[in-house]
Parts: sequence; C-alpha cells; structure tokens
Amino acid sequence: MKIAVSACLLGEKIRYDGGDKHNRFITDELGQFAEFIPFCPEHLAFGTPRPSIRLIDINSEIKIYSNKNGDDLTVQLEKRSQEEMKKLQSEKLCGIIFKSKSPSCGLKSSKLYLDNGMLKGKVAGIFAHMCRNNYPLLPMEEEGRLEDMWLRENFIMEIFAYNAIEKLKESNPSLNDLVKFHTINKFMLQAKNEKLYRYLGNLVGNNNNYPFEKMLETYEIGFKMAISTKSSIKRTRNVLEHLAGFFKKVLDKNEKEILHTQINDYSAKILPLIVPVSTILLYAHKYDITYLLDQTFLNPYPKTFALRSHISSGK
Repeated sequence: MKIAVSACLLGEKIRYDGGDKHNRFITDELGQFAEFIPFCPEHLAFGTPRPSIRLIDINSEIKIYSNKNGDDLTVQLEKRSQEEMKKLQSEKLCGIIFKSKSPSCGLKSSKLYLDNGMLKGKVAGIFAHMCRNNYPLLPMEEEGRLEDMWLRENFIMEIFAYNAIEKLKESNPSLNDLVKFHTINKFMLQAKNEKLYRYLGNLVGNNNNYPFEKMLETYEIGFKMAISTKSSIKRTRNVLEHLAGFFKKVLDKNEKEILHTQINDYSAKILPLIVPVSTILLYAHKYDITYLLDQTFLNPYPKTFALRSHISSGK
C-alpha cells in the first residue's frame, strides 16, 4: 500500500528553516503497513533553507509571495507542484497525508491573506488543491487533523478499504468476486453511508443485462464515496444492534444483557467501540457464525493501531 506524504513529516529536514516535522504515528505505526512516497514542491522550487511564503488573494486569484522581499513566486511553485504531481501520478496511491498550515500542502488550513495584509480565511494550499482536483476520491488528510482520534480512525479505515478495492480490480474479478467483496464489506458500508450501502447492494444484486465492466466501475465509485463518509456513533450503534440480532437464538439472557449493555454504553460514550466489537467477535467464534467473522466492519485494519480503544474515536 503506497501513501504519499509531505516529506518533512517523514523526518526529512526540508522545512523552510532547515528543520523537519517528523510524525511518529506516520513513520512508526502506519509505516509498518505502507510504503511512503515523499513530496515537497517548496523544497524543489526554492531549496532549503528558504524564505517563508504566504498565499495572497489578488483580485480573487490566489498568488504566492515571498515574506522576505515580496517577490511573486507563483509561477515557480506551480511549476514544481506540477512536477510533484506527475511523480505521484506514476504511483498507485491509496492515500495522501499533507503538512497542515503549509502554503503549498495544507489541505484545509493554509492561511490566505488579503493584499492589505489582513487574514481572509483558510484554504487548501497550492499543491493540496491540485491533488484534490486530480484525485477526487483518494483518501487525504493533514497530520494535524490526525491527532483527532475520530478523524484518525476514519482515515485509517478509509485507506485500508481503498486498498482492498484496488486489489480487487487488479485481480481481474468476476461478478461472483464482486458479490463476495460486497458481502464482507456490507456492514462497514452500512456504518458509513446507509444510502450508498443500499445502492451498492442493489447494483450487485440486480445485474440483468448490465455489462460487468460498467458495473465494477460504477461500484468502485460508489464504494469509494461511501468509505469517505465519516462514521457516527448513531450509525455504528445501528450496525452493532443488527449484528447482535445474529445471536438472538443462541445467547442466554445474561449474554444478551451484557452485549446490549455494552452497545448502550458505547452509544453513551462510556465505553469505547472495541468493547462491544470484541464481545460480538467472541460470540461469533463461540457459535461459529462465519458470516460475521468475515465482516470487515469488525476488523477494518490491523489491530495494532488500537484506534477503537479510544472513547474519543466516536462522534
């Protein structure tokens, strides 16, 4: 799995001041499962160290100016950004992580100033904006936002799901393969986006005279849109209650009470999601309900991330 990452987050000393912003979660935890493709258009354009730059709104057009001497650096940075974009386009990416607040790489946090020096607001940086236009369905986040456990859990789930459908496409799948793929992902999709979950189920279920290549292409778009939806405690609780229904004929009264209490406590933000999920997995193993054991909702990414162990990972 390949993830493009702002090079300073990987520990490369290419910030404007010659330093880095090494992010240990990215390199030490995510790095166990991903190959990183570094990028930094500012380093390519201006070298390191270099004067800082800012985004300025000039007649509703965003320009890049040097904070040192006021030179217009727009053409230089855009040219190098295009070069970095070509490099990324040569890779099969499953996600991008940007450096927050950077004039080139901030995804939602780059400061935009008016010509008079007043702050106008926050926008996407030059390169981040370019990436979003070129990769509208690719998972993207800033390292700053990944400090939020809810956003981190959503992003990690999304990149692993994105990787899964990319692998499916590469396997020269049949209709039966697509049906199996949807079956194991159905509860994850339902927890993300109920409307798209039902749409995708109808798509793979009603295939009369529908060319498979077109079906797969349509499914891919819908799947990637669904996994990009941020989770919610309400939707997740609905899925947990649905999964609990698989045990209604095998659990005794005390077992049912334990599970439903855990689901209620998760909904009330008393317990983290891992607690009811672990109980469901325990019962699925105990009563050999393989249909549930195969569900990616219960194991959406390697357990070493431990993201569902945080109460703050649910909103």
